[in-house]
Amino acid sequence: MIFDTAAGPLRINVHTRAALFRAVAERFTRGEGFTLATLNLDHLTKLPRDAAFAEAYTAQNFIVADGRPVVWLSRLAGEEVELMPGSDLVLPLCAEAARAQVPVALLGSSDPALKAAADVLEARVPGLRIVHRHAPAFGFDPAGPDADAALRALAESGAGLCFLALGAPKQEVLAARGRTLAPHVGFASIGAGLDFLAGHQSRAPRWMRDLALEWFWRALQSPRRLVPRYARCFAILPGLVVRALRQRRHTQVSDIR
Repeated sequence: MIFDTAAGPLRINVHTRAALFRAVAERFTRGEGFTLATLNLDHLTKLPRDAAFAEAYTAQNFIVADGRPVVWLSRLAGEEVELMPGSDLVLPLCAEAARAQVPVALLGSSDPALKAAADVLEARVPGLRIVHRHAPAFGFDPAGPDADAALRALAESGAGLCFLALGAPKQEVLAARGRTLAPHVGFASIGAGLDFLAGHQSRAPRWMRDLALEWFWRALQSPRRLVPRYARCFAILPGLVVRALRQRRHTQVSDIR
């Protein structure tokens, strides 16, 4: 499905986990960096009105579907895509890095969370090496001088994969800048993924995730912050459904011709 942003049209360009891990493994083999963004409804509320965020998305090499609404909308538009939440990608991406002997870095969240997440990852992924951790100070500007310093330190650490846990749009903006300042690093923007691993945030039980109710669980954990966010997400759904149906009809007509 094609989504509108302040920087032009955007679409998911990696549809399956197998395709994603194959592409990442190829980048590791060649020693090339990359950027990975996980598109969700919250992003889709921001992208049409936040030019910097939209420009950062244009620099993402891999865009996957994070959130069942994005999967459903894509299928409604005639595209089959798999659900790939950022939190679910951390361990398999670490496994790919370990197989390729690529060192890993963690950036974002807090020092205690990064330490705990690193301990969990190294315990669960044999051969994984975490060589760099950095928790930016409060008010971190992904387009400012502190970001430049963080990216230079990351490049010097030898890491070939960096998990960004800054939240949107900061993590995507930093990843886009990293393609220039740390070109040999693969950046994966995974939101609260490290906090979940560290036990600093509680993720919804599996049964709630299977029923597409993770949003409800998260809203209960932090209602003041998340209820308005989810209200904005629900508000854009009808327009996206109409757009998906139009794209599906256009594709069907094109196929007939």
